[in-house]
Amino acid sequence: MQKALGFLPRLQFADGTLDTLKWLALLLMTGDHVNKYLFNETLPYLFEAGRLAMPLFVVVLAYNLARPGAGANGAYRRTALRLCLFGVLATPPFIALGGLLYGVYPLNILFTLLVITLTTAACERAASGRPLYWAVALLVFVVGGALVEFWWPAVLLGLCTGWYVRRPNGLAGVGAVLSLAALTLINGNAWALAALPLLAIASWVRLPLPRWRWLFYAYYPLHLLALWLIRIPMAKAGYLFLI
Repeated sequence: MQKALGFLPRLQFADGTLDTLKWLALLLMTGDHVNKYLFNETLPYLFEAGRLAMPLFVVVLAYNLARPGAGANGAYRRTALRLCLFGVLATPPFIALGGLLYGVYPLNILFTLLVITLTTAACERAASGRPLYWAVALLVFVVGGALVEFWWPAVLLGLCTGWYVRRPNGLAGVGAVLSLAALTLINGNAWALAALPLLAIASWVRLPLPRWRWLFYAYYPLHLLALWLIRIPMAKAGYLFLI
């Protein structure tokens, strides 16, 4: 972290480090899902470690959306379209794996990231002199946040992180920390807060990892599909899944 104006540190990551964080989040998410969908959540350490996956994904997304010129060069639109497309593709295996309220609720994590992207885009337009977009941002935040995994704390984490990256300030920093703390009510533990020291360390490390632009988008629905297919022979062999 490099110093910004005043005493607040500026959040900066090398591109390779960002991709390392994304790989780590994919690994943690996969372990969490293997534990949930194949082992009936009998491996608590995988559940606890998995609580870091969503915060890492959200921070990486928010950081990329906060890059200078992201809105002007169409990054918001491209990101939103990809998240929507692969979120839809992930929905059938996500539903088939079970564990959802009424069989369909909430929407998967890609839609959480989509809500963050759309709200961020609306906020930027509002800040550029079109105040009616503040109402759009609020509507997307309230309605979208009610429909997706991890709800409003996850969306608020993305918004506060992006705000802090653009302009380090105490309100954004406190908002991000409180968002992570609020996840305790959803996760049943405070492991999401462990993302803070991890991100602090990552900001000082430069890792030359190449960027695989489509990896995350494709991996999410594919790994859910693979888990669902693995459960079929397990079920036929008599294994009882609790969700």
